[in-house]
Amino acid sequence: MKVLLLKDPKDKDSGPDPYIKLSHPECYGGLVFTSPRALEAIKICLKENSKNEAWSKSLKQRWNTKPAYVVGKATASLVEEIGLIPQGEKSGNAEKLAEYICSREKPDSSALLFPCGALKREVLPTALREKGVPLESLTVYQTTQHTGLQESLSCYFSQQGIPASVVFFSPSGVKFCLQHIQKLSGDFINHIKFAAIGPTTAEAMEAAGIPVSCTAESPTPQALATGIQEALHLQNCCLPE
Repeated sequence: MKVLLLKDPKDKDSGPDPYIKLSHPECYGGLVFTSPRALEAIKICLKENSKNEAWSKSLKQRWNTKPAYVVGKATASLVEEIGLIPQGEKSGNAEKLAEYICSREKPDSSALLFPCGALKREVLPTALREKGVPLESLTVYQTTQHTGLQESLSCYFSQQGIPASVVFFSPSGVKFCLQHIQKLSGDFINHIKFAAIGPTTAEAMEAAGIPVSCTAESPTPQALATGIQEALHLQNCCLPE
């Protein structure tokens, strides 16, 4: 059985230089990261020698006196790469991270800086706002459809056939890929088991009318593989003799 993994398309650099905001840790109570791509944008801006030197000499230490909240292990790993200490990596999704942050932050304290993408969901900002925890969003990247997406999917289906399972890793993946998969699958789409990396993606899939066969218990390859195996096993058990 074949499983088609629809990872996020590459994100093009855009928006203001996050270094401008990172240069003023005294203005914020901490950092919030819910996407590895936000960290990639920051790493790109720190590649410039002058910025990297300032970051290494003083800014990194000053930010390390404040919390750096992260949604999962992948994001935590990238936070560590720029020299910060992550908190909350076991949360796994925005809802749980918001709960974690609210349990540690006092209402009306200094705003948390939230580097994010243009397509960010409002779950975390809304939850923090309802608890009186200030959050300042900073758009540091935009997600766009890969120019070769349709061709790549067509090539996959023509060579590999209809996959047993299709996995979405983000709401943007649903937005950009679903129409092509529906067209390529035709009447066989009902035989495909659709999986989500987490609840946020699962919600986007359901909103688009896709039946979600499984959602990974945590955003890790192991949890995802377990969920897919269980969904496919259940399907096989239900097949007529």
